[in-house]
Amino acid sequence: MRITKRNLLALTLSTALTLPGIALAQDGAIKIGLLATFEGAFTVLGEDGERGAMTAVNEFGGEVAGHEIEIIRGSSDASPDSAVRAARKLVEQDGVKVLVGPLSGDEGIAVKDYAKTQPDVTFINGSSAAQDTTFRDPADNFFRFSTDGAQWMAGLGTYVYNEKGYQSVATVAEDYSFPYTQVFGFMAEFCNAGGTVPSKSWVPIGNKDYSSVIAAIPDDVDAIYVALGGADAVNFLSQYQQAGGEAPLIGGSITVDQTVLTSEGRLRDILIGTPAAGPTADTNDSEAWLSFVEEYKKTDGAFPSPSLFAHGYYIGMKAALLALEETGGDLSDPTAYREALANLEFETPTGKVSLDENRNAIADIYLTEVVEGPDGNLVNKLIQTTPQVNQTLGIDKEEFRALGAVSRENPSCP
Repeated sequence: MRITKRNLLALTLSTALTLPGIALAQDGAIKIGLLATFEGAFTVLGEDGERGAMTAVNEFGGEVAGHEIEIIRGSSDASPDSAVRAARKLVEQDGVKVLVGPLSGDEGIAVKDYAKTQPDVTFINGSSAAQDTTFRDPADNFFRFSTDGAQWMAGLGTYVYNEKGYQSVATVAEDYSFPYTQVFGFMAEFCNAGGTVPSKSWVPIGNKDYSSVIAAIPDDVDAIYVALGGADAVNFLSQYQQAGGEAPLIGGSITVDQTVLTSEGRLRDILIGTPAAGPTADTNDSEAWLSFVEEYKKTDGAFPSPSLFAHGYYIGMKAALLALEETGGDLSDPTAYREALANLEFETPTGKVSLDENRNAIADIYLTEVVEGPDGNLVNKLIQTTPQVNQTLGIDKEEFRALGAVSRENPSCP
């Protein structure tokens, strides 16, 4: 599927096609690949990621440096293989020189590795938030302006221990790199505050039956930390409620995202009061956020508030376009374009973003709690802001690296 603002006359086609190194469509547009999950359990997430990306394109009027922007859509199902196949088609068949995406954690690591084989193409993350996409063995041509899943947890572990009084927490999360990263970020603070995590349950993406997972949750924990997204979150929460579960919840970022909060059914009863943290807060009253929400809502199928996927893809696409503006739309020298990206420091709907030496974002993170909004829909109420969180969570880089790669077992606090 191709989305573009078409120039009906295209009188300068022959001249445009002679410009060196610019990825141009036949109508003179600059082609940008958009890779997201338009299949599988995370389809609704990918659709909102696309809304966010198109909000950025619309903000630029559909063009940059005098060239129209043509978005070429690549579809994955959240698996690494499907993401690489889609990226390969966008790069090797469609000829894009800039690719924005992917959405999910393992996809990001796989696309990062693919990026190393394509030195003339620049990859800008969508919302994929596994820590090791950028922290370990990074690719020089892969940039992430949307922070990672451990950064998203800033403030949450300390808050639930000190303010909610939760001392023992079980975790339920999907079994891949992003939830490992989220659990790591939560436990880094929670365990340091004195909390314990006696039980971890890992489930595959697309799991339908959570009965055994629910049965394995210890009865004596103070709360359950849930890091599930899309249909997985809805299925678990519904089944936990039906099973009579009463333990309060702590939300991973995507568990209380608008892609879940807008689901039909009685989930509101179990979700209201859930503390969480992430890159966005629905009740953020800053002028920049309110303006972003207004523009986002002009896209087809928009939620009452942008999801973190819409936010991530918006930030990534805006960075791509700002750097194109800096280089006059010229991609003939990938090094110059990447230098423009690396030096970007700009205001977003959620505050200033800049990059570290691994091309990973430093940005504000929001502690939230699910409440009923004025029109009856569920929203994440802003509790506090943790400013300019870096990828090592304020810990010395070498000390942080010594903590080891995130995994099912790491970290551990009995």
